[in-house]
Amino acid sequence: MPPKVLVTGAAGQIGSELVGVLRDRYGAGNVVATDKAVTRAQVSAGIIEPLDVMHLSSVERAIRSHHVDTVFHLAAILSAAGESNSDLAWDVNMDGLKNVLDASSRLGVDRVFWPSSIGVFGPDAPKDRAPQGAALNPSTMYGITKVAGELLCAYYSQKHRVDVRSVRFPGLISSEAKPGGGTTDYAVEIFYSAIQSGEYTCFLSKGTTLPMMYMPDALRAATTIMEADPEKIRIRTSYNIGAMSFSAGELEAEISKHMPGFRVKYIPDSRQAIADTWPRSIDDAPARKDWGWREKYGIGAMTSDMLDKLETKLKAGQKTFNTTGSPARRNV
Repeated sequence: MPPKVLVTGAAGQIGSELVGVLRDRYGAGNVVATDKAVTRAQVSAGIIEPLDVMHLSSVERAIRSHHVDTVFHLAAILSAAGESNSDLAWDVNMDGLKNVLDASSRLGVDRVFWPSSIGVFGPDAPKDRAPQGAALNPSTMYGITKVAGELLCAYYSQKHRVDVRSVRFPGLISSEAKPGGGTTDYAVEIFYSAIQSGEYTCFLSKGTTLPMMYMPDALRAATTIMEADPEKIRIRTSYNIGAMSFSAGELEAEISKHMPGFRVKYIPDSRQAIADTWPRSIDDAPARKDWGWREKYGIGAMTSDMLDKLETKLKAGQKTFNTTGSPARRNV
């Protein structure tokens, strides 16, 4: 029997794409997409309903009414947005997670997925191949909530027998969802600007290198870890997972292979200070050993696929890409 799945934060960057993957995998009638405000335009066809994870009774009601046995809890405030409103970040990221874990414990939910982040690392973590067991001393409220969330997940796994599974996502790049207030949002915005105007002003410095992942790999990571045998999940805080690392300048160069006239200005803002505290790359050996994590996309394949998908998506609003000042694309 396929699982009965509840997705919180279904209208967000990950959720808006994960819902479709889960519905293809388990059947549209077995996946309930929820968010504070979610519409049929934001997720694939199937069951949708409003849900505020800040209210435990609402979470419990949704789990009961849909006979849910699996939860993907994605509702969160991201890094840059969290620094703008730290109280909201704490409330949503911590109280929302605890409500999901409490409801899951009380109602016998089989499995819970919750995404952590490279935001758990602080300036004292190794910059290159930060290991699974690196010290976690983040300097942002977002990172603090992710560290606390990891510990909370491990606690509920040990004390309440909730099968919680988690990965530390790098920066995520999506052709479907718009940026949602993260420090790595430049890596999505840059593609839109390349196609629409041929130039981009980047809020990080040219040499800033960060771990990144293309959304298809992120979605596969979430489903793979959730379908793994429980005995293979040795880490109940959160697994490091990686795919590629590149600087803003390297991404500019990769896009320029396809669009030779593309230009980027670098004017770092407050998000630079956040990025400077994160590692350039991470070591994800435990995830590869325990449940078989493997990425499929590097920077070249990701760039080509992003440009293909966004050009198709934006085509209706632009007759040609090089009549508005943006460079024509060259196939490579």
